[in-house]
Amino acid sequence: MKTTVELPDELYRRAKVEAALRGRKLKDLIAEGLRRVLEQPAPEAEGGEKTEGSAWDLMADGCGIVHSGKGALATDPRHLEDFGETSKGDR
Repeated sequence: MKTTVELPDELYRRAKVEAALRGRKLKDLIAEGLRRVLEQPAPEAEGGEKTEGSAWDLMADGCGIVHSGKGALATDPRHLEDFGETSKGDR
């Protein structure tokens, strides 16, 4: 598959030189680099938290810690007033 990527000029020049020194094509060097990155475990985010998983996995520790004091807002018709309507400026 063909794709286009933007690289900083210096990185491009270094990669071209490295590919030439190894007697390889630039595209092969880039593919090898991507393979190596994708084979490694995902790095941890700042604070030691893992960056992999679904949104639920990432937010599970925070779910349920805030209580508004109100019951299910979606079942109270007062909270659904004008829901889904667009303003005149959006039309």
